[in-house]
Amino acid sequence: MTDIKQKIELIERKRLSDERGWFLKVINGKEEGLPARTGEVYIVHGKPGNIRGGHYHKLAHEWFTLIEGEATLNLCDTESGERLSINFSADKPVTIHVPPFIAHQFESLGESEFTVIAYTDVLYDPSDTIAFKY
Repeated sequence: MTDIKQKIELIERKRLSDERGWFLKVINGKEEGLPARTGEVYIVHGKPGNIRGGHYHKLAHEWFTLIEGEATLNLCDTESGERLSINFSADKPVTIHVPPFIAHQFESLGESEFTVIAYTDVLYDPSDTIAFKY
């Protein structure tokens, strides 16, 4: 009989931290047993007074759900220039889908830290992350 410890897998993750907060990939798309096509699941944590993001993608779709705190998601359509800011809170959870060519950045509201869990439909490719100034 196989021991449970031989059946499971513990996968170490790397939490990237700086003065703005932290970032952690939950699923990087390379794990055993995933379907043939998958993306990445990751967590973004922001500290008060800081901005996370500030870019857009030509290929990747992303889905964001705030799970802690309050934040503003600033969006800009890079083709039309149209802008939209959405305030959201963990108390009223929503998931926001951001398609390609929509620039996005998270900004903390007030003095609260925030945490977002996100999914992208493709694996990370630095050439598909284009910096955008708001």
